[in-house]
Amino acid sequence: MAKIIVFNNDTDRMETYYRGENEPMPYNTNGTLKVREFRGSSNSNTLWTTKRTMQTWNSQRYIFGGPIPVGFAFKRPYEGGHGNQSQHYAGVAFDVGQRLTATRRRQLWESANNSQIWSYVEPISLTPTWVHFDKRFGTPACPTGGYPLLRRGSLSNYVLIAQDDLNTLGYRTGGLDGIFGSATQTAVRNFQSRVGLTVDGIVGCNTWRSLQENVVGTGRTSTTID
Repeated sequence: MAKIIVFNNDTDRMETYYRGENEPMPYNTNGTLKVREFRGSSNSNTLWTTKRTMQTWNSQRYIFGGPIPVGFAFKRPYEGGHGNQSQHYAGVAFDVGQRLTATRRRQLWESANNSQIWSYVEPISLTPTWVHFDKRFGTPACPTGGYPLLRRGSLSNYVLIAQDDLNTLGYRTGGLDGIFGSATQTAVRNFQSRVGLTVDGIVGCNTWRSLQENVVGTGRTSTTID
């Protein structure tokens, strides 16, 4: 049984669901995306995503008109497997189509690229054996892209990434809920002080880089929470 935290972009609320591995993801229609497919190779009992990501998947599945095999979707930062500010850690990205024929995979890429429903579709030249698309949102904190700036009062799946990083590093946020409250702010300040960053309690470009560099792929620790 997986615990699935969903950022509802329409109501600006965090929602929690519990689903079996063969049950559809929250907001998925017609059972086209099972929990086990979204989980992929992640060993975490806690997963997260957004309502709009699931709705966009529904639209993509309808547009394509056939099954879309999922190779990789969700990962927690400490599990690694992707770049330091990958949207897979936010639960809004899919690497799909690995089991399709080259012709069918090209059709999938064209349907995703032409639909304009995704925030980003990776150029086919960069993904010759799969198709990557994601539903990222927010203004990147770094000029080169990546995750959005977070501060006290922020609420989203990106807050979950920051909380997960901080807890894994031993800076306790008081939970893993996607809500940037006082405990998360204190944890950010303590981390910034420890690594020599400006202590402002804001997760901006440099703090994001440092958090992810210290966590991605390092594995679960005794202070990681679900």
